[in-house]
Amino acid sequence: MANVLKMEKQILIRQLLALGWSYRRIQDETGIRRETVAKYDPRRQGETPRSSKPANVPTDPSNCPPINFPSRSHAAIHDQIIRKKLTQGLHAKRIYQDLVTEYDYPHSYDSVKRYVRSIKKKTPKAYARIHTPPAYEAQVDFGQGAPTLKNGKYVKPWLFKMVLSFSRHSYEEVVWHQDVETFIRCHERAFESFGGVPEIIRIDNLKSGVLKANLYDPELNPVYAAFAKHAGFVPLPCLPRKPEHKGKVESGIGYTQENALKGTKFQSLEEQNAYLRGWNRTWARTRIHGTTKKQVWVLFQSERHALKPLPEKHFPYFKIASRSVHPDGHIEVERAYYSIPHRYIGQKVTVHYNSLWVKAFVKNIRIAFHRKISPGRFRTNRDHLPENKSLTAEEYKQRLLAKAGQIGPDCLRWANMALKTRDQLAFRAIQGVVRLTAKYSHQVINRACKEASAMGRFRYHTIKLLCDDNLQTHHYGPELTQEHEIIRSMKDYQDLFNAITKNPHQEN
Repeated sequence: MANVLKMEKQILIRQLLALGWSYRRIQDETGIRRETVAKYDPRRQGETPRSSKPANVPTDPSNCPPINFPSRSHAAIHDQIIRKKLTQGLHAKRIYQDLVTEYDYPHSYDSVKRYVRSIKKKTPKAYARIHTPPAYEAQVDFGQGAPTLKNGKYVKPWLFKMVLSFSRHSYEEVVWHQDVETFIRCHERAFESFGGVPEIIRIDNLKSGVLKANLYDPELNPVYAAFAKHAGFVPLPCLPRKPEHKGKVESGIGYTQENALKGTKFQSLEEQNAYLRGWNRTWARTRIHGTTKKQVWVLFQSERHALKPLPEKHFPYFKIASRSVHPDGHIEVERAYYSIPHRYIGQKVTVHYNSLWVKAFVKNIRIAFHRKISPGRFRTNRDHLPENKSLTAEEYKQRLLAKAGQIGPDCLRWANMALKTRDQLAFRAIQGVVRLTAKYSHQVINRACKEASAMGRFRYHTIKLLCDDNLQTHHYGPELTQEHEIIRSMKDYQDLFNAITKNPHQEN
């Protein structure tokens, strides 16, 4: 089976294609090969892939036919092709494979490797200057701020900076943490400062934006990806070891550190942030930029109207966790319980939650949504339950009490006291005690419940421990019973006795 791109990468390809990017540009920026990009291009869905003639790949250089080239290197005849592929970031092995496949190159890999090495020695690495249209791109990164007083000591906070690539107008803020929520809130305040949102945000491979900085498949943090969708921009992680992809923000951080913060100390974050805002208004935005040769603020005035509008509401930040669906069809989130469709019992689900709601997902498909409730409570959607178990909380409570009563009066008394003490949180404890009948007799469980009630303990584990202890310290015989299929009733014995007394000589 062919490899399938993760859904996040498929979405990124469609977003970049919608912006008019070419296959080659997407490959250069994301590391995703052009052939793969074409495979996920919605405009080409349903096309039959072009057939390709199998390449005659030489495996033994000694069998290659000799060809006389005027140059000392056999690879020199493909000089322009090799140089072009080097600018695309391809290494010698890949170039050799392409030459064999596309041009029937008959010579050895070593000839290409030596030629590539000679080109690199003579040609210094060059970077193309990237010009972006207004409101198209912003770059984001963290650096270090100036020493700031914290708990009696001067500590360097993190300096967040976002730079608009067209005008070089920027937003600066110092924070104590680089966690995901702080990262997102800094974005929001930067957008509010600009008065809008750019099309693309280039981010470095820090954990708050990218979970895995894989060279060819960087994995976006799902919370940051959800924020990008909410705000309306395309998040574009920079490839590892490619500083030129975010050169504007890196040079911008250096400029801020040298021009604004060097040699300064502050008593609080608020003081440093107020200083940075004043410095930006007075110096950063009024300077003539060395590359554009124009004033930053003047360029920004021509850019701001092209920014996308701000979202109507702030992003509802959420946490992510994995949960198992319990046998009763619920998951536990912050000590409260939420129903999941019964077909997922025993499976793992991904949970997104905050102070307002809880959402459950399986393979990026939402399967449940609940409003947040207080700890110890249950939230059950009756549509999640099978038809024969669609019970209300009160109905479920009465069923549990009936099962506890079947074990014995002490167990029923303990169950009622547990419900009075712990409310719905006792449901699981009672359910667990009822299931102890598979291992312990009713007599053992009743005695344990009686002891637990006397101690004021209403948890399942207490009953389990007392059952184990009672089993070791008391030797319980089989429970006596008055009725059984092999035991005659008292009336049968009375009839037999009367028959014998009337005719004592009759054989029976």
